[in-house]
Amino acid sequence: MTKKLAIISTHPIQYYAPVFQLLAKRMNIKVFYTAGNSSLKKYDIGFKQKIEWDIPLLEGYEYEFLENSAKNKGSHHFNGIINPNAISKLKNFHPDAILIYGWAYKSHLKIIRYFKNKIPVYFRGDSTLLNQKSDLKNLLRSLFLTWVYKHVDAAFYVGTANKAYFKKYGLKDEQLIFAPHSIDNKRFGEIKNKEALKLREQFSINDEDILILFAGKLEPIKNPELLLSAFKKLDSTNLHLLFVGNGKIEKSLKEQAMNNGQLSMNIHFLNFQNQTQMPAIYQACDLFCLPSNSETWGLAINEAMASGKAILASNKVGCAVDLVKAKNGRIFKHGDLMDLTQKLIALTQDKYELKKMGENSLKYIKNWGFEEQVNAIVKYVNR
Repeated sequence: MTKKLAIISTHPIQYYAPVFQLLAKRMNIKVFYTAGNSSLKKYDIGFKQKIEWDIPLLEGYEYEFLENSAKNKGSHHFNGIINPNAISKLKNFHPDAILIYGWAYKSHLKIIRYFKNKIPVYFRGDSTLLNQKSDLKNLLRSLFLTWVYKHVDAAFYVGTANKAYFKKYGLKDEQLIFAPHSIDNKRFGEIKNKEALKLREQFSINDEDILILFAGKLEPIKNPELLLSAFKKLDSTNLHLLFVGNGKIEKSLKEQAMNNGQLSMNIHFLNFQNQTQMPAIYQACDLFCLPSNSETWGLAINEAMASGKAILASNKVGCAVDLVKAKNGRIFKHGDLMDLTQKLIALTQDKYELKKMGENSLKYIKNWGFEEQVNAIVKYVNR
């Protein structure tokens, strides 16, 4: 018999909505959005603008926006989500189990604690130990997290680094179910030759030239400045670098890209691009680079791989250990300009080799789709 599953999430997210749509075809689900704002147009602190995704996020599944009574509303801090009627709304749905995305909000933690030992409480998050420090603050956090996860019956982990995190804080192997972090592989794999060619022509990038892409928030933690510094050391006329996105260090990044008062001929910028535009942008590049100092996963790498591209990522990117292999890219030491520069040089010697790496990326990512994630959830919940 199919069980009823209540899902708790902060707000509609472009990477989660397709999962809910697929789950709704196979289970009786209802998604409860806790941030309390029914508007899909949400101010994104990282991009420094209001974002309204251009793919459907509220179609194909049952959902409800819960009242959020927090004074300073938002999913960026613990006290930003307080739902006075969350428990009663969930009880009215009569779920057989609850799947909750993230604990670090007052209301989410309250829900986890209330339903413990009443119905199964399942958890989904992508935290890692990649940036963990050995100090008193971390010891106290470790004790707290161990207490939090004692209230969880099972967790759907996204990859290797995430599994290690859950195990450190007390979850056993039998409580951990692999449900891969995913994007819409089909949409990013659809050939966009005309759009990709138009983008390259826009920046005067020839067919034989190599385009390196960074796509994401222009903020210190993603470290696009390191990529810019490494690129400038390459000093090759057939190499181009494109930054797609906006953020707090955008102005500084553009100033660093200047050469004698003008933007370098081989360094390009595009403002934030929406979801339907991104496949063509990935397909226009030859190499995707994510140089982050900290990244719990890095779904942009999934997107680039589904678009058939070679990958260069720092060792602080959560997905690197799972997705970046010798046959489809390289991993460099985070913050290390010399290591990044050397790997950029090695990867950009031969465009044909980059193409082969991209083909391998496409093969690898086929097993990291929404279907695999949904299959894992349905199988475990209905067991």
